[in-house]
Amino acid sequence: MKFEALIDIAKNTLNPRQLSENAEAGSVAAALVTDQGNVYRGVCIDVPCSMGFCAEHAAIAAMITAGESRIEKLVAVCEDGDIVAPCGRCREFMYQINKENLRTKIMLANKVVTLNDLLPHIWKD
Repeated sequence: MKFEALIDIAKNTLNPRQLSENAEAGSVAAALVTDQGNVYRGVCIDVPCSMGFCAEHAAIAAMITAGESRIEKLVAVCEDGDIVAPCGRCREFMYQINKENLRTKIMLANKVVTLNDLLPHIWKD
């Protein structure tokens, strides 16, 4: 699958909305494709006290629920359509669920890099 298709999936997954007085969701969406060719997507959930999670985290959780752990490609977009890089927590999460994910191709605003490029000094090394 090409990144253009993943970007379209992520953009079509965006759904910014207020969930409650203190919670919002859907202002960032992520799409990933696994080594098996399956696509998973997710949106961010923002709540007080750091209990929410990123769109990438949500997409990865859907992938894990389906029994997979190897990510081929990943992209995240925010509600204005800009591509955003995964945060440090999501980078570490991808590595911890499958070390082969260091080869995951990640779309940034102007280039494609690997998770290894974004996570060069792994805490366990």
